[in-house]
This record gives sequence, structure tokens and C-alpha cells, in this order.
Amino acid sequence: MPRCRDSAPAPGLRRTRLVAAAAAVVTVGAGLGLRAVATGSTAKYGGDALYTVLLLTLVVLLAPRLTPLRAAGTALAASWAVEFLQLTAVPAELSRHSTVARLILGSTFNAPDLFWYVVGAAAGCLLHTALAPSVAADRRSF
Repeated sequence: MPRCRDSAPAPGLRRTRLVAAAAAVVTVGAGLGLRAVATGSTAKYGGDALYTVLLLTLVVLLAPRLTPLRAAGTALAASWAVEFLQLTAVPAELSRHSTVARLILGSTFNAPDLFWYVVGAAAGCLLHTALAPSVAADRRSF
């Protein structure tokens, strides 16, 4: 069944999603690269910032019309929610049984992580703003 013209995604939104998907892949690569070349605080806190950047790219992929500030705020809120969830035993228990859970949820609360999530959200917001000038034009056309 053919799609109605109004239901087709605008070319700018399609481009935004493609850029977000590519940025997610690059962010994962950057995180893996950081782990390969750095240790200690640099790897840990750089990884925290990249975690929030990755969440921001996923937010933009799912909701490309969000402003960069709202997308960054959503990613930051999700990062903080996961960190505060670590105050319970749930992430640690899940992490014992699953590498994926450990990578996504972590296992122990660490207050400085909250700051580094802000750094990631701010960097991601600036990058999103620089890369997505067509999103604002698409939003004005509705």
C-alpha cells in the first residue's frame, strides 16, 4: 500500500537520522578506542561522557525533531537515571549475569560520573547544533 505524501519523512529528518546513526557508530568506536589506549580516570570518565553522547545520538535517531538542547537533556536524564539506579542492587545483579547489562547499566554508583554525563551532554549538544542546521528549517516548515 503506497504511503501518503504527508506521512513520508521529510528529507531533512531522514538526513538527521542517518547522521545520528553514523554518530552512534562513531561514538561506540571512540569509546572502544579510548579503552584501548587509555587507562584509569581518563578511560573511565571519558567513557562516561561518551555514554551520554551515545544516548543523545539514540534520542535523535528516535526523535529527530527534538532541539539539540532537549535531546541533550533527555540523554542526560537517562544517564543520571541509570546512575541513580545503581544505588539499588538491580544493576549489580544483572551485571553479574550479562556483559550487555554491565555495559549498559554499570554496577556501582559513583557520584563523579554525574558530572561527566553533563560534559557528554554539553559536548553532544554542541556537536548536534553544529551538524543539524537543516533540522531547524524542517521544524519551521510544519
